[in-house]
Amino acid sequence: MYQWISMISLWAIPVMIAFILVYGWSRSVPVYETFVDGAKGGLTTTVRILPHLVAMMVAVTMFRESGALEWLLSLMSPLLELLHVPEEIVPLALLRPITGTGSLAVATDMIAQYGPDSFLGRLAATMQGSTDTTLYVLTVYFGAVGIRNSAYALRVGLWSDLAGVIFSLVIVSYVFG
Repeated sequence: MYQWISMISLWAIPVMIAFILVYGWSRSVPVYETFVDGAKGGLTTTVRILPHLVAMMVAVTMFRESGALEWLLSLMSPLLELLHVPEEIVPLALLRPITGTGSLAVATDMIAQYGPDSFLGRLAATMQGSTDTTLYVLTVYFGAVGIRNSAYALRVGLWSDLAGVIFSLVIVSYVFG
């Protein structure tokens, strides 16, 4: 059984690429020219969103390196104890809406430190999968298409992230706590 799964995972992407190429060719689509046009569009989009990406990365780095995160954690500590929320998970909850890479680094560190089958490891993995990089998405995607008024999307995204954090805590506590 394992050999079949290994074989499927090995060949899935090459077969899919070959299928797309053959399907496009059978429909008389100029496959190479279409690919090149898509690559040109991708480069144009990259150049257009680059300033937004740089601004977001600078802001995240300043937040983490300035000590503001640690200061915020010290302020939140009494509330976290009252709500029985592990203090170790707060950096992940705060960074996840801002940066995917930064939050993945925090989650990876937690899993490495506490183990993947620990409560904190499971909570970090569940939270990482249950929330999104809201500010990154708004900055990059809205910036790419020129949307300037993102107030409603920001509210909905941040509320969704908060719901993901809360339900991650509740479900992991219920199932594994």
